[in-house]
Amino acid sequence: MFQFTNDCLIGVEQLDQEHKHLFELINSILDMIHNHYISDRYSQIKDLLEELENYAEQHFGNEEAYMEKIRDPELIVQRSQHVVFRNKVRSWEFKDIDELEAQTDMLEEMMLFLAEWLYQHIIGSDTMIGKLPPLEEWMMKENICEFSEEYLIGNTLIDNEHRELFRLIGKANDLVREGVDVGQCDEIMEILGELKAYTEFHFSDEEEYMESIHYEGLEAQKRAHKAFIYKIAGIQKEEIEKQPQEYMQSLVEFLLGWLINHILYTDKKIPTL
Repeated sequence: MFQFTNDCLIGVEQLDQEHKHLFELINSILDMIHNHYISDRYSQIKDLLEELENYAEQHFGNEEAYMEKIRDPELIVQRSQHVVFRNKVRSWEFKDIDELEAQTDMLEEMMLFLAEWLYQHIIGSDTMIGKLPPLEEWMMKENICEFSEEYLIGNTLIDNEHRELFRLIGKANDLVREGVDVGQCDEIMEILGELKAYTEFHFSDEEEYMESIHYEGLEAQKRAHKAFIYKIAGIQKEEIEKQPQEYMQSLVEFLLGWLINHILYTDKKIPTL
């Protein structure tokens, strides 16, 4: 069974309840896989796909409307992630479940995709909803990637590494401010590769420190770190090439927004020696 745990709560009652129901749908798939009393599950799978698509549309609509209302800076990124989910669900066609073996294959594929996507999406994106200052309050700074005193947590090693992360995101933001075109995609991928490598290095140091002081929030930190790395690793050059300026604008907003939120609301809870 896939459990909806407290680290999946975002603090918005309606959205939390809808996330719980999405977990219930995943568990329905798991039940179908392990139910050996029914051989032909065509009708069940068809009904489940329709419910999943309809309920996801309802949930995404509610989530995006709430983010619009509070002027959440991650709305653009959220919409793009929702599109990925919609396209994947719609790619599962009823003609692929005529045969019994194909039904099992589809159920397993559905379960793996939905469990991974939903958990990564909630932990990596939805938990930030309502936590970030509205766009006007932090993206309108002359230098949005400047590392200021408010981001210090009191550990010299971690603070210096956070400062470097701001610098690397700043390199991507410099491209955005100058205007990004398709010819710069290789440069963008190089910067993102550098950011991913350094982020993994930083997270390793941070987790090692938390482990050394037996910090009780270590596991939640690890999950958040994993989700962020998953986000960066999933960036495709082909997607950037479609609309480089718009894509990079929203990406910088996400990267910086996530980092600021993570430092202010998570890392600052880490005890310093």
